[in-house]
Amino acid sequence: MTTSLPRREFLRQSALIAASAALPFAQQTQAATDVPDALAGRLYKTLKIGMIRSNGTLTEKFKLAKEAGFQGVEMNAPGMDIEETKKAIAESGLPVDGTVCASHWRIRHTSADEATRAQALHDLKNGLRQTRAVGGSSLLLVVGKGEDGPEKDIWERSIENISKALPVAAEEGVTIALENVWNQFLYNHEGGHDQTADKYVKYVDEFRSPWVGMHFDIGNHWKYGSMGDWIRQLGKRVYKLDVKGFSRTEDKFKPIGEGDIDYADVRKALIEINYYGWLAAEVAGGQLEELTSVAKQMDVAFGL
Repeated sequence: MTTSLPRREFLRQSALIAASAALPFAQQTQAATDVPDALAGRLYKTLKIGMIRSNGTLTEKFKLAKEAGFQGVEMNAPGMDIEETKKAIAESGLPVDGTVCASHWRIRHTSADEATRAQALHDLKNGLRQTRAVGGSSLLLVVGKGEDGPEKDIWERSIENISKALPVAAEEGVTIALENVWNQFLYNHEGGHDQTADKYVKYVDEFRSPWVGMHFDIGNHWKYGSMGDWIRQLGKRVYKLDVKGFSRTEDKFKPIGEGDIDYADVRKALIEINYYGWLAAEVAGGQLEELTSVAKQMDVAFGL
């Protein structure tokens, strides 16, 4: 004859079993946020092609970046020489992880001029195709400037225009990665450092597409808010990262690791959203010595 446990005892033992089963995972999660180098193996260092200040061929520039400790290069598109870039990739062993739109500051999706928006769309589509041609997975895009009109107008114009490129992004398998920059759009340029990423979240979500995400720049908006909290808010929308230093105290950009950015919280936030991917330096750059220094600064700041 089987004797059943009293209900209270059954519930108590069930709770203990559940807690025991969850304990290893909880301990691992806690350990991941406490270990300084918890991001090692998660982040891959890349840099903008313009940072490699060498007079050599593109292949030699790629080899220099590799020697300095980088694992990828970001090119500019449209406009790059596809065959030369493919050659540089093959001969250096360094991939192009993505590109930066070459014309987005001058030819903007927020422009009130229809012809300008048409050209911006043409450049975006060509940039996506060229990115795919060299094996990249994203194109960094600055959508426009706040000076182009009231926020409601430039919001709607840019969403409509960029959306026309989504079929190309899907066909090529290249994400349109929007960068948060000082462009007086989606944040208060004259505001304080208590701002959130609310508008960026809403803007990205309005595309309703897996082919639009954020190329989140950690240094650009430290002046305006907590970068750890912005990363938490953006969550799965963060496709790639840019980094530079910034000092709120001095109100200016600094080398990576200098200034007062809360890198500990940034690291914790990246682990919390389970980020794995590219981390791009966006600083002055230089030749081998300077680039090696930048790569080491990234290692220290992110515990790589």
